[in-house]
Amino acid sequence: MRVLITGGAGFIGSTLTRRFHRAHGADVAVYDKLTYAADLRALEGLDTSGAITFVRGDICDQAHFANTLESFVPDVVMNLAAESHVDRSIDSADDFIATNVTGVHRVLDACLAYWRGLSGAARDRFRLVHMSTDEVFGVVDEGAFAPDTPYDPRSPYSASKAAGDHLVSAWRHTFGLPAVIVHASNNYGPYQFPEKLIPLMIVRALAREPLPVYGDGMQVRDWLHVEDHAEALIRIASDAAPGERYLVGARSDRANIEIVRDICDLVDEMAPDNGPSRRALITHVADRPGHDRRYAVDPGFAEQRLAWAPARTPQEGLRQTVEWYLANRAWWEPLRGDRGGGVRLGLARAT
Repeated sequence: MRVLITGGAGFIGSTLTRRFHRAHGADVAVYDKLTYAADLRALEGLDTSGAITFVRGDICDQAHFANTLESFVPDVVMNLAAESHVDRSIDSADDFIATNVTGVHRVLDACLAYWRGLSGAARDRFRLVHMSTDEVFGVVDEGAFAPDTPYDPRSPYSASKAAGDHLVSAWRHTFGLPAVIVHASNNYGPYQFPEKLIPLMIVRALAREPLPVYGDGMQVRDWLHVEDHAEALIRIASDAAPGERYLVGARSDRANIEIVRDICDLVDEMAPDNGPSRRALITHVADRPGHDRRYAVDPGFAEQRLAWAPARTPQEGLRQTVEWYLANRAWWEPLRGDRGGGVRLGLARAT
């Protein structure tokens, strides 16, 4: 399989690239703009002169992206390029609209022209797999989101992702483009930029800095290890039928405050320093404007259709993640100062 991954140097994208190459022997082209949250160090050790090709590019540049399609000749395009941090979207939505809406439009038109130029088995084999989020569905008080749940985005980020999804669906229905949409729950694991909850809490706990928890911390999320998510995406790339929609989650609904407490306990265990429990560092701060209270997805279709299930329990995944950040300070420490990791965002325009 030849796979082109947009956003392939980001958190989920780099995990997917490594797994496609190492576990499945695929030829991969990484197409990435290298924004603040991307890092080529996440691809170190891969064969970047042969089976792995890196192309620096912006999905909003349709001509450049189309040229990359024509030169690499992929069987599958995995569109993971996106602006993804809700707090940043609250401060300014410009980059989110550009990448998550206009960029998706450019990818769709380039992929449509590319697909129409294929013939025979290559045309039948081609898929565009578009990465969405569970946040486009809004809030679920009980139960879980299903593939037919109506859209109800609540933040500038989720609204931009919803717009991109609707474009994908329109290109599928109007032009026949063989596209698939994937909605994943909250990912965590190695190489996640330390502005998201789990890595932020780990690195701050290690430094014995205050651990800012938004509001009462009772916002509930389904936590999915990025390696388990990547395996599901690979199976979708290999087996999904055009027009299918997948919800991928770990059936691991937990409140943010519970996750933070578990991280404190794991850091205390793995990095003891004779100080008090890191739980004493937990500090409740002003909540995010419009903060959604609960997300949960029903991954039943993905589990049955793909014969897939997470390979690790939530407890195992969180322990492995803390271990990774402890062992890889050289990767994340520069990010905190150089790129703003750990700085509170999302309040600049709050009223």
